[in-house]
Amino acid sequence: MTDITIPHAKKTIGDNTSIGDDLVLFSSFEEVPLSSEPRKMSCFFVALCLGGSAQYTVDTKEQRVHQNDVIIVNDGQVIGEYMLSPDCHGVVMMASNNFFAEVIKEVHEMSQLFLFAYSNPVFNLTEEKVKTFMEYFNLIKEKVNEHGHHFRNELAMSLLKAMLYDIANEIYQLKNSNPKRTRAEAIFNTFINLVKDNFRHERRVGWYGEQMCITPKYLSESVKQVSKRTPNEWIDYYVTLEIRVLLKNTTMSIKEIAQTLSFPNQSFLGKYFKEHVGMSPTAYRKS
Repeated sequence: MTDITIPHAKKTIGDNTSIGDDLVLFSSFEEVPLSSEPRKMSCFFVALCLGGSAQYTVDTKEQRVHQNDVIIVNDGQVIGEYMLSPDCHGVVMMASNNFFAEVIKEVHEMSQLFLFAYSNPVFNLTEEKVKTFMEYFNLIKEKVNEHGHHFRNELAMSLLKAMLYDIANEIYQLKNSNPKRTRAEAIFNTFINLVKDNFRHERRVGWYGEQMCITPKYLSESVKQVSKRTPNEWIDYYVTLEIRVLLKNTTMSIKEIAQTLSFPNQSFLGKYFKEHVGMSPTAYRKS
């Protein structure tokens, strides 16, 4: 299965509307490298339909999109059967996992709201909210294209954070208007909250099951049903994300990072990180 990545997406439009391999903007759905064949999203994807209609599947579930609908696809989800009506048009932004994590770090509730999008990947905006969305999009695009701006990356990140706050507010309203959740969704939400609080020192699925008074098997089945990821994959996601943040944003030694995250030693952390990220911690810090 082919992954949808930012480097691949950039090939269709060049570099003028992107920041490295971290952020890319499309002013037309037709520019987005999607297909009817199943593909796994390897970044954060958000789009706004401005007219016409579309349909696609996300994790095999059919989704229909109409004017003023926001579409969110999270990293690791599989999309396919992508079809547009002849008059369909809209805008798209794709952000790398590192970039997106940097934008929403220390904003605990925002990350929880975007997790809600796993079961609600399409929602509608009012005309006023659509106007606000497009003002954000056009300003971000303008600043991304301002290559001589010394703080281009930071400015784009700040504008994107403001935009995501507005989108997260819409998700919050949607979440509160439909408070009924399935048992699996409730388990997934509790599990994610536990992982965010404990992943630095606890990575056993059995431990999380004990805290929730359910069996590891039931926990795994519930988490996989909602998110299409296993509990271990979620734990590894938060651990590797934390290592990345510490490598990029602190002067901590790899040994100190290993101690902070309760790894037996520096060598063990190095093997773990390379297995999940594809390079050593030292190489990642230099990249």
